[in-house]
Amino acid sequence: MLDELHPQASRIAALLRGRDEKIAVADGATGGMIAASLLTVPGALEFYVGGGIVYSFRARDVLFALPRGAYKGMRGATEDYAVLQARAIRDNFGAEWGIAESGSVGGSSHPSGAPAGQSVAAVVGPDGFERTAIVETSSDDRIANMWAFTRNTLNLLEGTLEK
Repeated sequence: MLDELHPQASRIAALLRGRDEKIAVADGATGGMIAASLLTVPGALEFYVGGGIVYSFRARDVLFALPRGAYKGMRGATEDYAVLQARAIRDNFGAEWGIAESGSVGGSSHPSGAPAGQSVAAVVGPDGFERTAIVETSSDDRIANMWAFTRNTLNLLEGTLEK
């Protein structure tokens, strides 16, 4: 399965290496697929500093080290929430770039009420750069949504780094 994502991950790796920049990843509903795809590239340590799967409030608290008040008025699977997470993972891991995905893959109810098949990806970078991309599949197919959310996030990252 990861072999399908490997060519794109290789292009992203080349772009990051060409800039001599590093990235940290906060996987949400993707369950680690974003990070796993980047780690298929040999020598990933040159551009990937770390990250985690943010699938619970406890994981969020540990990985982002933000006070609970930082999330006031936010809910998951929204642009402001994903941007906050991308900033926090970037800053906590000391990278130039941070990427986060927050979504609802389906098969069960989302804690914030987000509909199944909705995901927001956020990329933050140097000099205050921030960009988001939303995908809505209108599907409750958990596995298909995980793939769609991962592809959306990698597409956002690659498109951002190409500019």
